Amino acid sequence: MPADDPRPPDPIQEELKDLKDVLSVAQVVVSSLELDEVLRNILYSAMAVMDMPAGSVALYDEPLGQLSLHAHVGLSENFLQRFRWPVKEGSLIHHVLDEGELFIVEDVQGGGFCCGDALVLQEGIRSLVAVPLKIQNKVVGLICLDDFAPRQFAPNRLKVLSILASFAAMSIDNACLHQRTQHLAVTDGLTGLYNHRQFRLMLKDELMRARRYAKPMTLLMFDVDNFKAFNDRHGHLKGDRALVAVAEILRGAMRESDMVFRYGGEEFVAILPETAIDVALTAAERARWEIEERSPHHLDGELPEGVTVSVGVAAYPRDGQDRDALLQVADALLYQAKREGKNRVYHRHDKD
Repeated sequence: MPADDPRPPDPIQEELKDLKDVLSVAQVVVSSLELDEVLRNILYSAMAVMDMPAGSVALYDEPLGQLSLHAHVGLSENFLQRFRWPVKEGSLIHHVLDEGELFIVEDVQGGGFCCGDALVLQEGIRSLVAVPLKIQNKVVGLICLDDFAPRQFAPNRLKVLSILASFAAMSIDNACLHQRTQHLAVTDGLTGLYNHRQFRLMLKDELMRARRYAKPMTLLMFDVDNFKAFNDRHGHLKGDRALVAVAEILRGAMRESDMVFRYGGEEFVAILPETAIDVALTAAERARWEIEERSPHHLDGELPEGVTVSVGVAAYPRDGQDRDALLQVADALLYQAKREGKNRVYHRHDKD
């Protein structure tokens, strides 16, 4: 139809256009199972549907009662500093999520807006659409679309956005399930640490990185002392609790860049990237001491003796150039520590 044609738009053609838009955005939104990519696709699709210059997607954690920001476009660093925010009962956000309906503000300065959030005004946002993402009765997130000028929202565009939100909620739920499934595949079911298979993969990667950039790397191997006797004396349930305690203490004792694994049975291992032997020995001794001191508390004081560990430390490239060599050295040192009194850290004092 020419631009100067006075005839009104054909409703059927408008419906067909909306349907095409729905199919187009649905294909984009469900095209991935990777959560970050799903959230970016949702945001870009929603912004395109509403022709909005800015927006964000937040996920809702119901047990914690808070939203956390995961994707954003067109917003300032100052606005984004508030990465998480609580959903307080009686607040506007709580009302929007509870109602589960589109929330529209055509002009925040028009007198009908009372969100009580000064950041919205400081950001210069003048109009917005908030879209709760719900699957059945479960809220999984919230899309917020923003403009820096007052505007009116076409009903047909809002209808497309509502349909998009339904696809988005299902996609988020599927992506979260996929993420949990992937996590289960690489973690130990009892302790939540990475499992033996993941250790071998990550050790291979870290060794390649250490070789490429000529960086040190250290391996710590831990074994719970007298664990069979502990199990025989206290039972397997308490034995499992002791392993969980060791895992939690190790996780807390290591740096954020270190990786901790359950190697198998009562054995644990840690990879310390870009870490020389002297720093690694300090970390190993700290972990050994914390397990000795803190494991009784982790066992609720029921077993006042707690547990201890013996530790073998092997460093790349000093003690081995490949995975098998490093593991062999760490394992030999671990069992030397156990033979010579347990609850101690062993390493090679010089290269033999």
